[in-house]
Amino acid sequence: MFNVYHCMAYIDPGTGSMLVAILIGIIGALNYALRVALVKVKFVLSGGKQGQLSDEKIPYVIFSDNKRYWNVFEPICREFDKRGIDVVYMTASEDDPVFNSTLEHIKPKFIGSGNMAFAKLNYLNARVLLSTTPGLDVYQWKRAKDVDYYAHITHAAGEIILYRMFGIDYYDGLLLSGKFQEDNVRTLEKLRDMPAKDIHIVGIPYMDEMVARLKTAPALEEHPRTVLLAPSWGPSAIFSKFGGDIIQELLNTGYHVIVRPHPQSFDSEAEMLDKIMKQYPESDQLEWNRDVDNFDVLRRSDILISDFSGVVFDFSLVYDKPVIYADTSFDRAPYDAWWMDDELWTLETLPRIGMMLEENSIPRIKELIDECIEDPRFAAGRDQARTETWEHIGEGAVRTVDWLVAKHDELEKREECQ
Repeated sequence: MFNVYHCMAYIDPGTGSMLVAILIGIIGALNYALRVALVKVKFVLSGGKQGQLSDEKIPYVIFSDNKRYWNVFEPICREFDKRGIDVVYMTASEDDPVFNSTLEHIKPKFIGSGNMAFAKLNYLNARVLLSTTPGLDVYQWKRAKDVDYYAHITHAAGEIILYRMFGIDYYDGLLLSGKFQEDNVRTLEKLRDMPAKDIHIVGIPYMDEMVARLKTAPALEEHPRTVLLAPSWGPSAIFSKFGGDIIQELLNTGYHVIVRPHPQSFDSEAEMLDKIMKQYPESDQLEWNRDVDNFDVLRRSDILISDFSGVVFDFSLVYDKPVIYADTSFDRAPYDAWWMDDELWTLETLPRIGMMLEENSIPRIKELIDECIEDPRFAAGRDQARTETWEHIGEGAVRTVDWLVAKHDELEKREECQ
């Protein structure tokens, strides 16, 4: 029942047509062939002096498919900047917060949205590319001939096998946060007879950042008990399963209610969401939240109700607060988890950090909220989950950049020896 966070918002088989994918491939191939021909001409005209096959190789590239992942990359960018290392930050969001950054060595570049961004990435020339986007070489985003190394970093705690199927198969390296994730990847590799990827456990840089912010944030003012409803999107999500009536049940508790839908809902489920928002407009008791940065709304909330959104672990492990997770009968079929026989780590962990919300228990949701907040057993469960899925707390950005720099230098030396 637990999908990886917001990964479903990425590159879906139903997103983009086969014609677009073929066209992108043709464009990339023609571009590469043209560059090779030009190099050969330069070689002849220069009297046989060896020329470069392509434009100057970019040492480090970060690709973000959406502005909401700046929180994932910002601490990594800050560490690169601290070391005086230039990074080209390619984003598919024209209003990405990176453009407001003052980091001297981070060079932001808008490369278009959707298929336009992937078309440009398909013939990129770079040494190392870091991204949190799954689906490399599966759908629109193809491996570029002139990119030496693709590294993937997760953008939430929990399973990496809850991406859409084959989401991480064609990356060269993975930056993970816990040993169980590595075990799952190795199992998939054996099942699919694929070569072993580079795997390095670095922790979770963006969660380290949240902890640092939380320690320096001013004390919260007195406020009524506050419930955050943060559903994901898709047929297994809260609104699709339970409808908007859950909002009315939350209002009946008398508590302050914040509703923060997944950003993809506003695109993929606009009609349904518009109907719910009109039925339950903002009031003194109810607010709808669309902040790009969720730090403040998580800090203000006393309990979270969600389904399979990665915010469940942000809230419980960073803010050390309880959660209620919806039983939405999640279907594993489209995801890498389908290949696994063992119980998912997430499904084992959720009962330790919170309580399940079933359809027949919605009318007594106030009772569930109060028990979750007041029962001390969930604090012990959060401690255990934190140990299992968040290694090297406070060191994520440093370990990530250490590994990327070492990989870059290794590739440089390998090329010099050829």
